[in-house]
Amino acid sequence: MSNDTLGPMQSPRPIAPTRPKDEIARLGDEIYERDIRSQVEADHHGEIVSIDVESGNWAIGSSILEAVDRLRAQCPDAIDVWSLRVGYRAVHKFGGRSLGVIQWRMPSLPSPL
Repeated sequence: MSNDTLGPMQSPRPIAPTRPKDEIARLGDEIYERDIRSQVEADHHGEIVSIDVESGNWAIGSSILEAVDRLRAQCPDAIDVWSLRVGYRAVHKFGGRSLGVIQWRMPSLPSPL
């Protein structure tokens, strides 16, 4: 199908990821650790970074929607996008703590008699 036959609401580019989810995650994490983390950890704790794993382009925002919108403004063809929260293991928080403040303590054991 050529671009001439597409209607106004149709797009020739794929709208779903082109890579498996685990590959997008692996590539996104690699790009973040290698190229982005040192630039954002100090000043953007808790914000969202969205990364186009194909180009390595990235954008930051206070929400996933904002970060992805900013990324797509600079890279409109971004399809395989990985998002993560700066300083956390997961994008969404469910009562968890930042990686910077996690402390683990050995649970107290009953004393032997």
